[in-house]
Amino acid sequence: MDTRWKPHVTVATVIEREGRFLLVEEHTPDGLRLNNPAGHLDPGESPSEGCARETLEETAWQFTPTALVGIYLSRTRRADQDITYLRFTFCGELGAFDAARSLDTGIVRTLWLTPDEIRQSTARHRNPMVLQCMEDYLQGRRYPMALIHTDASVHGQPLAL
Repeated sequence: MDTRWKPHVTVATVIEREGRFLLVEEHTPDGLRLNNPAGHLDPGESPSEGCARETLEETAWQFTPTALVGIYLSRTRRADQDITYLRFTFCGELGAFDAARSLDTGIVRTLWLTPDEIRQSTARHRNPMVLQCMEDYLQGRRYPMALIHTDASVHGQPLAL
């Protein structure tokens, strides 16, 4: 079989405010689950741009990434699909909240939880990366944004094949 492996590229945020972390509660094929604000990287955007967009769409909070917390690889099985996710997780500065903004489809609500509440709710996490990203953040893992280079071609016209 000559099939090329293609992981799903996602972006996520770890947002802390006054000792609590911002999570979303969302509908998934496995029921209501907790997740970091996260989603798929869209064509024409850098990982940091995708992270800011996904955070706004899922939480109604403006967000500016300032550091990379980590890059994570995970695998799951859904129905007859074997799916691998490659996740870029950022931390940064929380901006303004837009109370009039609707949350993305599937998002039920946002929650501010303590680290202990997150640790105690692992059965409700969308995936193991929810906890791992927070723990890495709490351990002080921060990598410069310059670690990820986005070539100008990403924002330009599609390349001819």
